Amino acid sequence: MTQPIDISGYTRITESIRTEAKRILSDGTVSAVIGYTHVRRKGSTQPILITNPDDSEKLFFSEGCLNNLVVYLTKSKKDVPKTGKIGIVVKGCDLKAVVGLLGESQLKREDIYLIGVPCNGVLGSLINPATELNTKTIAAKCRECTDRMPVGADFVPPVELAAMPQMEATYSDKIAKLEAMTPSERWEFWKEQFSKCIKCYACRQVCAFCYCEQCVCDRNRPQMVEQSPRPSGNFSWHLVRAIHLAGRCVGCAECERVCPMDIPLNLLNRKMAMEMKELFNSEAGFEVREKGPLNSYDEHDDESFIR
Repeated sequence: MTQPIDISGYTRITESIRTEAKRILSDGTVSAVIGYTHVRRKGSTQPILITNPDDSEKLFFSEGCLNNLVVYLTKSKKDVPKTGKIGIVVKGCDLKAVVGLLGESQLKREDIYLIGVPCNGVLGSLINPATELNTKTIAAKCRECTDRMPVGADFVPPVELAAMPQMEATYSDKIAKLEAMTPSERWEFWKEQFSKCIKCYACRQVCAFCYCEQCVCDRNRPQMVEQSPRPSGNFSWHLVRAIHLAGRCVGCAECERVCPMDIPLNLLNRKMAMEMKELFNSEAGFEVREKGPLNSYDEHDDESFIR
């Protein structure tokens, strides 16, 4: 049975974000604020960067605020000011991306001001942005989210989260079905999914952890990954990327959201995250770590795979 999700607090969150953004811009705490704003189409949103305190009224938060804005803090994005502290609006899953980038020395904590959002979920799609948020329309990533409060943010609106209704656990159920398959069945499943890839690289462009100014997969001397949308190149691209994100992915699911071919990329990332948790007791979170499970060594690491 479909049940509505209480997002009445989003109006108060919007008011708090505007007030705080105006304050920190006015007193010089930050030189710019990255947040969400309305667009013409009702219910739709887009990222916005403001530098004038009077523009704080353009900011808001709603169930349509899907983007992980942290991608705009990476060095690959050239339109964000390089001087002065930057304020940014973050949901819990987005904040984990900030933490990951801090651990990888891509950001300095003193250079950012985090405006945290107590989040009761966002829509799975803006194809019909006028849709109300309920147990059917909520994003798959939000169904199993345990990080609704942005722990460690500089400012969090004084809004209590409403109780969430019972929902189907989308990713864990799908992973359980995959794990019940034989290796050959799983191979065929992913072969079919990756065959749809058109190599648009939208997944890379939207990912906060794909911050290299030139991706190794774009190089052709030597060519590491075939660039045309062919089965072998598609497999190489998605598997390389999955391994690259293992232990780093925060489950924001932006890659899956922007994929024009509806490839379940976050399903693969979630599976990799489960493996990292089981093998290394490591998961992306709110604790800054200098090294992840795949670029560090401990004498107690499981080496049973070596034969």
